[in-house]
Amino acid sequence: MKLAKSIDRLGTETAFEVLAKAKKLEAQGKEIVHLEIGEPDFETPNHIKEAAKKALDDNFTHYVPSPGLMEVREVIAEHQSEVHNKIISPENVVFTPGAKPIMFFTIMALIEPGDEVIYPNPGFPIYESMINYVGGKAIPMELKEEKDFNADVDLMEESITEKTKLIILNSPNNPCGSVMDPSDIKRIASIAKEKDIMILTDEVYKDLYFEGSHNSAYDFDGMEENVVILDGFSKSYAMTGWRLGYGIFPNQLVEPISRLVTNSVSCTSAFSQKAAAAAIQGPQDSVKMMLDEFKERSKIVVDGFNAINGISCIQPKGAFYAFPNIKNTGYKSQDLSDALLNQGVAVLPGTSFGKFGEGYLRISFANSRDNLKKALNIIKEFLDYSKLL
Repeated sequence: MKLAKSIDRLGTETAFEVLAKAKKLEAQGKEIVHLEIGEPDFETPNHIKEAAKKALDDNFTHYVPSPGLMEVREVIAEHQSEVHNKIISPENVVFTPGAKPIMFFTIMALIEPGDEVIYPNPGFPIYESMINYVGGKAIPMELKEEKDFNADVDLMEESITEKTKLIILNSPNNPCGSVMDPSDIKRIASIAKEKDIMILTDEVYKDLYFEGSHNSAYDFDGMEENVVILDGFSKSYAMTGWRLGYGIFPNQLVEPISRLVTNSVSCTSAFSQKAAAAAIQGPQDSVKMMLDEFKERSKIVVDGFNAINGISCIQPKGAFYAFPNIKNTGYKSQDLSDALLNQGVAVLPGTSFGKFGEGYLRISFANSRDNLKKALNIIKEFLDYSKLL
C-alpha cells in the first residue's frame, strides 16, 4: 500500500503516546503518577449528564443540521455575547465533535499550499500539524520564558509577509499556562486588521484564569470579520470524552465551514448538544471549584519544582499546566521525560510542543495534591541520585 505524501506531513499529539506507554507499564504492575494528559480529573457535573439522558429519552438521536441545533446555537451566541460584550448571532455559531475540527476546518478553508501561518511555539502541537498537512508554511511565534511565556510582538510583526494568511493565538496557553497581555492582543488585532490577516483565537481555557479576566482579539471594534473563536466544553466542564466544540465564525466562513462538517462528520450528536446547552445555562459552581483547586495545585507544583536543584518554574496564570525549566539538570527534554516514566512519573517533553520547548517539561496538575507531591518527590530523588553518578 502506498500512502499519500500528505500523511507524512501529519503530526500527532504526544500526550496520547506517553499515556499508552504508561498504561503498558501499569499493565506490567508498575505504579505511574499521570501528569501527561491535559484533561480535568473531575467528573462531568450531574445536571449536564441528566440533560443528556433526558435528550436521549426525548429521542434526540437523529441527524441534525451540520452547524448544530438552532436552539443550542442560540444559547452559545448569548453566552459568547456576554463574554465578549458584543452581540453575536447564532447564525455565526458552528458546532463540531470536539474543538480540534474548528482548527482543522479553519486552516483548510483559509490556507493554500505555500501560505504562511504564524502560531505559538511552544504551543498545542495540532496547530503545526494541520498547517503542514494542508501544505502551508508554519511560522513559529516563540513564547519566551523571560516574557512569562509570551511572544515578542515586534518580532512577530517582522515575521509577517505577503504570504501570511492566519495568526493563531491561545490564551491561557497550553503548554505554558501563560496569559497574553491585553495590550499585546490589541496590537496583534490591529496588525491583523490593517494587513487583512485572519486570527484564530483558541479560547478553550477561557474559564480557567488564576488572576485577571479573559481578553480576546474578538473584543476589539471591527474584528468580527477577522477573527474565528475556538471554544468547547472539555476543559471548563470536564467533558473531554463528550467531544463537543464550536466556533464563532465571520459571515463569509459559516457556509464553507458548515460544508466541511457535512463532508466529514455530518453533524455533532444532538443529545450531546442538548447537554452543552445545560452546561452553559446550568449552575457554574463546578467550574469555580475546579478553578480554585487548580490554582492551589499550581502553587504546590511551582514550589515543588523550585525546590529541586537544576529546575526552575514560573507561576502559571491559567489553564492547568506548568512548564518547568530543566536546562540546568544536564538532561534534554525527551531524555528526562523517558527517564521519569521509568521512575513512575509520566510527563511530556517540552519538544512535544515545538522546537522552542527544548529544555522544558510540561506538567499537567490535573491530579490530586497527594499525587503531585509524590511525583515531585520522585523527580527530586531521581535527579539527586543522578548527580551522584
